[in-house]
Amino acid sequence: MPLRQHTPTPKRSLKGRPRRSVLVVASFAVPLAVVGGAGAVLAATNAAAPAAPEAAPTTPAAAPAASPADPNPNCSLVLPADPLSAKGLATPYQLVATDRRQGACHEANGAQAAFVEAAVLDPATGAVSVYHPLVVDRGTRPAVPPVTPALPAGAVVGIWFGSNGDTLTLRGAPAAANCVNGLGGSAFGQYAYCNAVAFFQAANAAIAAKKLVVPAAQTGKDGLPCPTVRDFSVVDQDQSDNVVSSYLIQPDGRSAQDTAANRAELGNGATRMTNGSDNGLLDRFVAPALGCTVWTAPDLGDPGARSPAQALNELAAAVNTKAPVALVPTNDPMTLVNDKPSVAKTNLYRAGVDQPPLAAGTDSARAYCQNLMSVAPPRLSRDRALLGAAPSPDPAMNLYTFLQQRLRSAYDLLGCAALLNHPNTVAAEADA
Repeated sequence: MPLRQHTPTPKRSLKGRPRRSVLVVASFAVPLAVVGGAGAVLAATNAAAPAAPEAAPTTPAAAPAASPADPNPNCSLVLPADPLSAKGLATPYQLVATDRRQGACHEANGAQAAFVEAAVLDPATGAVSVYHPLVVDRGTRPAVPPVTPALPAGAVVGIWFGSNGDTLTLRGAPAAANCVNGLGGSAFGQYAYCNAVAFFQAANAAIAAKKLVVPAAQTGKDGLPCPTVRDFSVVDQDQSDNVVSSYLIQPDGRSAQDTAANRAELGNGATRMTNGSDNGLLDRFVAPALGCTVWTAPDLGDPGARSPAQALNELAAAVNTKAPVALVPTNDPMTLVNDKPSVAKTNLYRAGVDQPPLAAGTDSARAYCQNLMSVAPPRLSRDRALLGAAPSPDPAMNLYTFLQQRLRSAYDLLGCAALLNHPNTVAAEADA
C-alpha cells in the first residue's frame, strides 16, 4: 500500500493573530506499515450554550475522512460522566462543533482532531502509568472498543487535552473532575486539563518520598544536556501544550486506540493520526536526533508497551532542566485575555503543567524573549549536522530547518521584536 501522508491545513488566526504556525502543528496520518513502536481551579463550562450545537447523527457510521477546504477550527469535546474512573477513561470522548454554523468537526480531519492523554499514579507505590482515552465523532462508535484500564486502589488520575484546531472547548465536565479550559470565557485554545494539580501534588509527594524516581539527566551527542520541555532550545511561543497521544483512523472515519492489538486487527487500511505537539516534537524527533532517551511509563491500554506523556515530560523537566528554565510566559498567545497579558490566566495554565505561579503584576515577556534568543540560536547552530540528518514532523524539511523556522515564527508570535527592540534575525543567527 503506498504511503498516505496527511498534512493539515494551516491554523487560522484568532483575533487577527495566528495561534500557531503550520510547522508547529503538523500532524500526520501514516499507514500502519510504517508505524513504530496556581490559582483557583476553574471548572470547565459547557461552552456557554452555543447558539447552534451540532446534532448527533442518527446512524453509527462516522463521516468520511475527506475534509472541507476550510474546516471549522473550533471544536468541543463532550466528556464522560466520570472521566477520572476506569470506566470514564474507557468511555470515548465525543467531538462536536462548538458552533455548527462554522461547519462540522470530525476526528478524521487532521485540522480538527482532538486528543486526550491520562497519567495515573499509585500513591501506595509511587508507580506511574499512562493511558490514552479515545476520541470519536459524536454519535458514532469506535472502530474497536477501548481497553478498560486496571487502576490501582486510590489511583490519582490527571488528564490533558490537545487539539489540531484553534480552540478546544470541554463540555459536560463534572465538578469533581477539576477541569480547566481557561479563565472564565477566555479559553486557552488547544490546551486544557482535568485534575492535573492533584496528580502533580501526588507525584511530587511520591518523588519526595523516593517512591517515584525521575530518570537522571542525560548528555546528548552534542555534549550538552539533553533538552526538556522547559529548555529554551526547544520551546516556542506556546510551550508545554498538546499531548503525545495518537489514534488509528479507519477509511470510514471511525477511530481506535493506537495499540498493537488494534494495529493488527485493523491492518494497513487504518492510518495514524497524531497531535501537533511540543511534547511529541521533543519525544519523537528532537530527543532521538540528539541521542537522548525520554521518560516512558507502562501504557495501560496497550499491554507490554510503554509511552511518553506530557505529565512525564513536565516532571522530568522540573528535576533536570538547567537555568535558564523556560516557564509559560505572560506573552504566550494561549494565556492572553482579549489579546492582553493576564497573570491569572497564565497561572491557571502553569498549574496544569506543574509550574510555579507568577506574582500579581508580573510580566515575564521580555525575559522570556531574551532567554529564548540567548539559548536557542547557538544550540541550533551547534546541532546543525545532527538535526540536518534527522526527519521532522514536516516531511518536506529536515529537523534543523523545521526548528529554525519554528523559532523564527515564535519570535514574531511572542512579540519579541518590540520587547527587545530588535528585528527578527533568527535565520541569520541560526545559520551562523
